[in-house]
Amino acid sequence: MPWTQNYDPLGNELLSTLVSSTPIVILLGGLAFLGWSAPKAAAAGLLTALVAAIGVYGMPPQSALAAAAYGAAFGLFPIGWIVFGAVFLYRLTESTGEFEKVKSSVVTLSPDQRIQALLIAYCFGAFLEGAAGFGTPVAITAALLIGTGFPPLYAAGLTLIANTAPVAFGALGTPIITLAQVTGLPELQLSAIAGRQLPLFSLIVPAWMVTVMAGWRGLMEVWPAVLAGGGTFALAQFLVSNFLGPELTDVIGGLSSMAMLIALLRFWRPAQVWRFSEAHLPEKKSVAVSRFTRCEIARAWMPWLILSLCVFLWGLPAFRVFLEGGTPPTAASSTAASGEEPWWQRPNPLQGVSQLRWKVPYLHQVVRVDSAVIAGEDKPKDAIYRFNWLSATGTGILVATLLSAATMRVSPRTYCQLFLSTLVRLGPSLFTIAAMLAIAFTTRYSGADVTLGLAFTKTGWFYPFFAPLLGWLGVALTGSDTSSNALFGNLQRVTAERLGLNPILICAANSTGGVMGKMIDAQSIVVASVATGHHNAEGQILRFVFWHSVVLACLVGLLTLLQAYVWTWMVPPC
Repeated sequence: MPWTQNYDPLGNELLSTLVSSTPIVILLGGLAFLGWSAPKAAAAGLLTALVAAIGVYGMPPQSALAAAAYGAAFGLFPIGWIVFGAVFLYRLTESTGEFEKVKSSVVTLSPDQRIQALLIAYCFGAFLEGAAGFGTPVAITAALLIGTGFPPLYAAGLTLIANTAPVAFGALGTPIITLAQVTGLPELQLSAIAGRQLPLFSLIVPAWMVTVMAGWRGLMEVWPAVLAGGGTFALAQFLVSNFLGPELTDVIGGLSSMAMLIALLRFWRPAQVWRFSEAHLPEKKSVAVSRFTRCEIARAWMPWLILSLCVFLWGLPAFRVFLEGGTPPTAASSTAASGEEPWWQRPNPLQGVSQLRWKVPYLHQVVRVDSAVIAGEDKPKDAIYRFNWLSATGTGILVATLLSAATMRVSPRTYCQLFLSTLVRLGPSLFTIAAMLAIAFTTRYSGADVTLGLAFTKTGWFYPFFAPLLGWLGVALTGSDTSSNALFGNLQRVTAERLGLNPILICAANSTGGVMGKMIDAQSIVVASVATGHHNAEGQILRFVFWHSVVLACLVGLLTLLQAYVWTWMVPPC
């Protein structure tokens, strides 16, 4: 018989909320204030989550342990697989000396590290977010920044700040698509309102990032570049999300902003060159001359071009379906029976081979939500672990490493040695990611996350301000805007309808507010730490970005509040 979640296990909402928040407080507090290593903080948070789930929420012990194991497996694959591939590619290019040529070409575009951060962390990161998401842009752009001479802390922190505005439309629009499926609201309308909130922050975030680096005066020196990159992305984000839908918003926006910024640099340069080592004594503008030929530069960029193409290809739904063996006959549409289905949906020899599914013992359809609290959720929760080893984004990155090794003439022996050494080097970090996802899944299946969410719904008319903060909390807990939308999307709709608010605005705010939680979720922090080689500094990175995340999330809340009661013309009708 399924176990039903209880969102007030102590009979006191305040006490239950405090207990539900304990695992995340211990995890983040241990990292930020107690100086614990990431593995230690993650292990302590997981132990606390299990104690709360079993001892307070009354979750069956075997189900709680199964949820933790399920989360750990998800942390290793697909999340850890992406991180490993990105770091491995960086080490390949570094070991062959090709990355020095990449670095030289970036400096040739502009030796100013403010411009480099805009180009790599913001513009290129937005494209990667749109193509793949799920940690890919953080891992890759942080490694690129550290390779071009950024201090490790700033390489990690600036990457996390930059990886906010594009997140709601990441992985070809997956968060918005998931939100529409969970809430039953029109996908295009949810995409439209997200595209009427986030463009403002697409202008703010690059300016914010440069200000963190170089202060207000430093921002004023490069405002044309900020406007070119941020403004172009914001415009593309608005137009594509409102008139085409969520799928290609970040891909088009990221490519457009890169092209515009590179075009600007052909006739404009900042008056002074700013670099971290010269932050207090900037030099007069100088032109960096590359010691490599154009052919050498093009060859050095080939691995990153291959990576971009592979990540984009693996992100296409049709290609994923083909790699997973096509649509199974039991799930095929009526057109399948008549042989009219597209070629990628037709069953092929990969079916049952490239994608394996296991129902998690003691957890699959064992946990049921309280439908009296969360309307529409009356079936037991599924718990099916999907091992899509061929269609996973990390596999696309691995294919990119193989193709890149061929272009760089890396011997099979060297390739295997680097593969194994990277795996050993990332061992503690992969354990940390697994433990953090175990915390997320334990709190999710025990109902502790809903307890936290319900606390926000007690704010009455002021709820539009807190709706984005609920999404922010969801991303901080789960590490994913998609997961946050799946977790809190329906709760947001029910609350909006009870309060007489526009559900499209409130549900979209869950996603747009959630993007600001991306910079403080433990998973992203560990990924940034690994990619920059800044090991055992997760607490330092968290302290670096925490208040930026809180302030930006509150600004999303303020915008949502204004749209709910003042700027109602910005919101599409239900």
